[in-house]
Amino acid sequence: MKPAAIAAVSQSSITRLGVGKARAASKAGPSWVLATKPARSTEPVPKQEVASLTRELVPHNRPVFDGLHPSVYKVAVGLVAMFAVAAWILFDRRPDIELPLAMVSVLLFVAVLLPLSLVLIWRKYRPPSQRHPGQITFRDWIAGDLSVRGSRLRGVHAAIDVLLPLAGVAFGLTAIGIVFLICSSTAS
Repeated sequence: MKPAAIAAVSQSSITRLGVGKARAASKAGPSWVLATKPARSTEPVPKQEVASLTRELVPHNRPVFDGLHPSVYKVAVGLVAMFAVAAWILFDRRPDIELPLAMVSVLLFVAVLLPLSLVLIWRKYRPPSQRHPGQITFRDWIAGDLSVRGSRLRGVHAAIDVLLPLAGVAFGLTAIGIVFLICSSTAS
């Protein structure tokens, strides 16, 4: 049998023979024999197997976007706001901490305000050919690719790469603040 034909035979069609029968079948051959199935099976294929067979190894015709979806920016702004609110609520216990918290809040406000103002200016003065682009749903953006410096990144991975550090800082500061409050309440 040719190597391609051997590779095409499924694992379930290989049957194991006993040692005595294998030696009788061929003196120098292996102890197993290939039993081929008919070309078409009358058994229905399970849905899970059909789904795995229809997945493409190399995805084709996936849309490519050049920027993040607006929902990703909204979630990022929400995480920055959560960071600032958690800092003010959980760490404002002494009178000398208000100035550093105010400076951090101003820094975060500027970090959000500058990109937002640039986006608003860009939308107002963009060329007429790009005035009314079709709105892309978040599901379509996630299913597509993001063009990043000449390569492609999946939309899901791009959103995770952008939001994970912000979420880690926001939720981490909130957790530290809650532990700080618990320890300070049990100490007094």
